[in-house]
Amino acid sequence: MGVVYLKTREEIEKIRISSLLVGETLAEVAKIIEPGITTSELDKRAEEFIRDSKAIPAFKGYRGFPSSLCISVNEAVVHGLPGKYVLQEGDIISVDCGILKDGWYGDSAYTFGIGEIKPEVQKLLDVTKQSLYEGIKMAIAGMRIGDISFAVQQHAERNGFGVVRELVGHGIGRNLHEEPDVANYGRRGTGGKCQEGMVIAIEPMINMGTKNVFTKDDRWTVVTSDGKPSAHFEHTVCIMKGKADILSSFASIEEVVNSRKVTV
Repeated sequence: MGVVYLKTREEIEKIRISSLLVGETLAEVAKIIEPGITTSELDKRAEEFIRDSKAIPAFKGYRGFPSSLCISVNEAVVHGLPGKYVLQEGDIISVDCGILKDGWYGDSAYTFGIGEIKPEVQKLLDVTKQSLYEGIKMAIAGMRIGDISFAVQQHAERNGFGVVRELVGHGIGRNLHEEPDVANYGRRGTGGKCQEGMVIAIEPMINMGTKNVFTKDDRWTVVTSDGKPSAHFEHTVCIMKGKADILSSFASIEEVVNSRKVTV
């Protein structure tokens, strides 16, 4: 593990502002998610909202990425490119968003069901989201990064799902990606020590079938090897004594989703 920068209380609050704005952006996207809309339209709405909020889309231009959102549909795990794809009833889409505001980054992701989705797909979404919270329970001072990873993996695999190995969570702050890496699989008691003031993005990427993935010819979109659906949920979290401080929020997203009766 490289150098981990511990954040001050003031810095944590700035990351919280950026992280909460990510949630508000995803809520704006949730307002227009429905069958018949293209993924590029969702991306456009997000970028407008971010810039109107006097912030910068963190992903746009990052390592050459062309869009403000990563939108990954069905078997796409992460890093999906918004485009002409038209959402259809029964799809699931993972929407990952990062924001830079006043020099500090926030990062969060949420997977939406489009209309009625199959019960087994709904279970995938539920288990993936719960595995995120199982990991967060371990994100406390004195634990190890491997404790977070193990908690995510155990919950997902106990429910019969595949845990992606090639992509991991990460530290976040002045940079979108910082130390440490936070894998979604691992052994208890291993890895770097969790310290108060560490800010990390925990982001389970869980597949209905195999854990194996590959990158498409567009050099961005990661998909499951067996073509089965994948779900992705992410929070930006500050490690504290006793209990983690979740800096991002799903509250505004789920308020919209529940009011529209979109399946989540």
